[in-house]
Amino acid sequence: MNRIKAFILTFLSLAGVSARAQMDDPVQWSVETHKVADKRFEVVITAKIDQGWHLYATKLPEGGPLPTNFTFDKPLGYKLIGSIKELSKSKTEHDEVFNLDLSFFENEARFSQLIELTAEEAPININVEFQACYADKCIYLEKSIPTFAKTSVPITDTKPQITEEAPENEAVASLVPADASPSQAKTKPEKESLWWFFLVAFAAGLAGLLTPCVFPMIPMTVSFFMGKQQIRAKAILNAFVFGLSIVVIYTSLGLIISLFNLGSDFANALTSHWITNTIFFILFIAFAASFFGLFEIVLPGSLANKTDSKADRGGLIGSFFLALTTVIVSLSCVGPIVGALLVEAAAGLGAKPIVGMFGFSLAFSIPFTLFAIFPSWLNSLPRSGGWMNSVKIFLGFIVLAFSLKFLLTIDQGYQLNFISREGYIAIWMALFTLLGLYLLGKIKFKLDSEIQHVGVLRLFLAIASFAFVFYLLPGLFGAPLKTISGLLPPLSSQTFNILEDKQPLASQTSQGPVNPNSLCEEPRFADFLKLPHGLQGYFDYEQALRCAREQKKPLFIDFVGHTCANCKVMEAQVWSDPRVLERLRRNYVIVALYVDDRTDLPEYEWVTSTHDGKVKKTIGKKNADFQATRFNVNGQPYYVLLDNEENLLTQPRGYDLDVEAFIAFLEKGVEEFNKRLQED
Repeated sequence: MNRIKAFILTFLSLAGVSARAQMDDPVQWSVETHKVADKRFEVVITAKIDQGWHLYATKLPEGGPLPTNFTFDKPLGYKLIGSIKELSKSKTEHDEVFNLDLSFFENEARFSQLIELTAEEAPININVEFQACYADKCIYLEKSIPTFAKTSVPITDTKPQITEEAPENEAVASLVPADASPSQAKTKPEKESLWWFFLVAFAAGLAGLLTPCVFPMIPMTVSFFMGKQQIRAKAILNAFVFGLSIVVIYTSLGLIISLFNLGSDFANALTSHWITNTIFFILFIAFAASFFGLFEIVLPGSLANKTDSKADRGGLIGSFFLALTTVIVSLSCVGPIVGALLVEAAAGLGAKPIVGMFGFSLAFSIPFTLFAIFPSWLNSLPRSGGWMNSVKIFLGFIVLAFSLKFLLTIDQGYQLNFISREGYIAIWMALFTLLGLYLLGKIKFKLDSEIQHVGVLRLFLAIASFAFVFYLLPGLFGAPLKTISGLLPPLSSQTFNILEDKQPLASQTSQGPVNPNSLCEEPRFADFLKLPHGLQGYFDYEQALRCAREQKKPLFIDFVGHTCANCKVMEAQVWSDPRVLERLRRNYVIVALYVDDRTDLPEYEWVTSTHDGKVKKTIGKKNADFQATRFNVNGQPYYVLLDNEENLLTQPRGYDLDVEAFIAFLEKGVEEFNKRLQED
């Protein structure tokens, strides 16, 4: 029993730190062009600095931090007049760490550069390298800020039009830069993901109420409020405090997770490491065995007794400790649910743990509060009985199925290839078939009551279970199963695929036989890394860039991960569209950059990150650092289109299941690439 307790405590502590840290982006840049003479313009660059952060000045003493530095790309059509000037007044303070007097800006900083046009019009791209600091941490970032100048602009026209996407021949400012951070490039799918995760967490909270550890506590808790108080109004107030305390306790766990600042690749390393996933797998197997009645998981009784004794004091403090007691006692049943939510949240947005725990605790606390306010409703509450054990068994099957995800993470992350897709699907089919038979009363466990007849709810759940089994069946033969593709091994792990011969060949398109995506050289790492749907491509950026230049084609970068569920969903639901595949094969050189691959690189390929100063020695760490430093993004999937000079062709895209939008994204990249070829 002590081992089981240790397992639970280890699980909760590990799940509590497995949050994905979001990249800081405390400085937002914009630019304006002011015509000051016939061919002279003043380019004014403005930095909006987040509260509490400071940006260093352009000139600092030797041996200090990185000064803010501006460079102008390819000055064709204009020339620089003088050097960059600071329009805002900086503050100067003595820095104890560097032992130097350093100048910096807070809240806002403005800079100016004079240019003179040597042509009628000129695009201007400004690169800024800067270091920003907040309390005890500093970050280094690079940004690209585009603008435009032309002689026909009147001198009185001092502010260019601000547009989301620059029309040709117009001055542009405040564009979202190509290397925008996630906070600048928030997309609708991300917001939808949070809402969806909230609903899933809310449903999980409702499911937790039906477990044997929780359901009997509802009438006992309500009687606590009604029995301890003589005044009903006070009892209702205490009930509200009780419900709010449950929300605060669970949400605080999510808040603590979100506040961890452990580096952009820490959560990825933790949630994909074989030790962590082995522990999670063993814990979920243990919970499933407990649900099936093999043994009982009991949390330390002394902890529950201490909180329960304080709850007996009554009042608002007593309500809080009663809520804490409820949380502690319920963990032996809802632990897998909470753990699953935390593990899922670790791979998502910075607010995801908070949203998940809030949704779960809200659903968990509402019935306690409502029954305390309206105690007469307790008469309509079903009595505890054999049906509760059925709920426990039902959850046991779900937990057992979910436990395979951790084995899959180990298999994919370390390229062990011991789990085939059809084998994984076969196990799920067996589990849900057994679940359906159990719901119909054909299988019984030792604590089950005798079933006289099958109720309507059990029948519907059994139908759903068997329907899911039939849905899985074609997956044994290679069907993509798009709806749940993010939970399954990739199609490349399918050892038997009767649909394989029906896949469109890389050398054929609707426009006739061609060989547009023939590779320039043998791809590195192709012995263990694969592209989906028979696509040909590379897994090394430099190699792919050479081929793109040789074939005079744009480069399609896919930042992906072995354990990235959303990547699998995109490949199954968007990439699988024949129109997408045709455009990828015909028009692009493809490179898949895996950010979680643990394969060691030779020493001469190691890179020292300009982002965190660490040496990157594996394929995954090198690719993750490239994504972070070049594009200031650390989420996957992330798709980037570059020309042969490594310039962006259009705004990169993340997770979005809109096929038409993805096709438009690919077509826009080709259109822009061809336009640049003609200009050259």
